Amino acid sequence: MTKLYAYETDGDGLAQKAATLLAEATALEGALHLPGVRDDYRSRLEQVVLLATRALDTVAESEEIALLQWVLVRAQGARAEDARYGAGQLSRGSQRAPTLEDCEDGWQRVEQIACTAEEAALAAARFARLLDTAKAKAIAHRAEAAAKAARNIVIERNRAYTFHADPGFSFGEGWYLAAAALFAGLPIQIRPGATQELQAKRFLRDAGLEESLRPYRSRPASPKHLTHIIAEAFHADAAGAQVALRTAFLGDESPAASLRSWIDGHVGGNPEQKVLLWVRTGDHDALRNTCFDELRQLSELVLNAGLTPIFFGDAVPLELVPPGAVNLTLCWKEPLFQGPDMRRAQLHLFEELRCRHGLVGQIGVTTAGMDGPALMGLPTLYLTQERNVRLGKWVGAVPGYQEVVREPGYLEIIRTTLHQWQQ
Repeated sequence: MTKLYAYETDGDGLAQKAATLLAEATALEGALHLPGVRDDYRSRLEQVVLLATRALDTVAESEEIALLQWVLVRAQGARAEDARYGAGQLSRGSQRAPTLEDCEDGWQRVEQIACTAEEAALAAARFARLLDTAKAKAIAHRAEAAAKAARNIVIERNRAYTFHADPGFSFGEGWYLAAAALFAGLPIQIRPGATQELQAKRFLRDAGLEESLRPYRSRPASPKHLTHIIAEAFHADAAGAQVALRTAFLGDESPAASLRSWIDGHVGGNPEQKVLLWVRTGDHDALRNTCFDELRQLSELVLNAGLTPIFFGDAVPLELVPPGAVNLTLCWKEPLFQGPDMRRAQLHLFEELRCRHGLVGQIGVTTAGMDGPALMGLPTLYLTQERNVRLGKWVGAVPGYQEVVREPGYLEIIRTTLHQWQQ
């Protein structure tokens, strides 16, 4: 509760003191965008309301009563409009919060602010009726509109997560949105008219998530929450979570004969165990892209461990592909992996490589393309400059998922893990 100082409640002229305090508060309205000013403004308004409300119980003069009522109309109206602004600002920050807990906590505070706006609007309306003037009624009307707007922010909260179906977004993020939806019943939205809208809907339908789809709206929930939701499911029951994902993502049908034929033609009958080496060369967050010098070192480690590297993802200079290695970079652009069942076809590709062609693990930078096969059980080493807050939640939860920070000795960790994969 806002503190009232002694001089504010002692002596005569309380109505005038309240009016003076209100004038000091409203003088700040032109500078509310400056750091700390809005907090000061909000505190002053609360102090005005507290002083004027108490003063009403002590004054007897009709003129002072009218002045106090006018002060309260203006102060409560200003509080309602300030609360509408605060609810809007906080809702945007809460929607982008990095964890689900932070998001929910933020929205609870938005709800409280909306209640403040409604309480202030009701008070403004009460005093406007007592004054019965056009100016007072106009202020009360604006306060009511502000309170409704604040409440609508709560009502119209978009709880759905966007399943990106445009090639400009990460293809792999769709896998862990689908996984989180399977575990936690999350609502999903797809932007109408997106290039791969039909393929995305097909994947969600095949995964049993058709009922999770909602109409597209702006300001969706943050995808930052998803890795945490998945981690919680795996911590609770890793084996059950993996079975659920494999059933949903792969389905009951065997891979198409065309896919098996394609794999046989590109991978051949080499019986040696293999490792996927992911290549990332995107424009977004380019600092995470594959370093080709590092890729050469990784390829040598794989070969020295008696394994065959399979290069996968974005294009790689041909001189980096050693004799005997398999180059599947850019294969995801081929018609086989761009049709109506494109997402399931890619997952079946990884599964076939694992079951029939000796794939024992994957190594790469923090690219979401690795997440689908990782969640389905393919041992994974993901490389990062520093500990990854989001994906680090999977370490110790998703079986075989390992984070490798590029610190002195990290190549030795990879070498050791490669030998473990052979066993």
